Amino acid sequence: MAGAETLSGGVPEDVEALAIELLKAACDRDLKLATAESCTGGLISSLLTDVDGMGHAFERGFTVYTEEAKAGMLGVPRGLIDTHGAVSKEVALAMANGALAHSRADIAVSVTGFAGRGAPEDEPGLVHFACIRRGRTTHHREEHFGDIGRGAVRCAATRAALEMMLDAVD
Repeated sequence: MAGAETLSGGVPEDVEALAIELLKAACDRDLKLATAESCTGGLISSLLTDVDGMGHAFERGFTVYTEEAKAGMLGVPRGLIDTHGAVSKEVALAMANGALAHSRADIAVSVTGFAGRGAPEDEPGLVHFACIRRGRTTHHREEHFGDIGRGAVRCAATRAALEMMLDAVD
């Protein structure tokens, strides 16, 4: 089985294994994948392109760290961000739907959260996810990873996003 070359030293083995399993399942079913990432900063996209011979399943990734990027690249309505906040169920759902609408992917996942300490009212480790497969219902997931550090939150969020995408393959 192929391994991820670029990040294999910095990503937990189970996360790398999930990426490989997802890519294999997507390749077997001729499905294309897209990501809309905020707090993971492109980590999911990187993992999905690091596996030799399976990267063709990855269609595109949107790294949308700012509110402006979420609105401009994915079409997330500014009013939705202003009303609910960039880290919310509503914005995660809009991000996933926007990634699907702005790509040729069959499955799209979105991640928006606080990887570390932000403003005093922000909860470190709060992350919202959404995943959609074309023609199906969008699924939401909320995690409270806690104040475990930016890197640990990013890895945990990547794991959760990969699990959601793998569920959407079937």
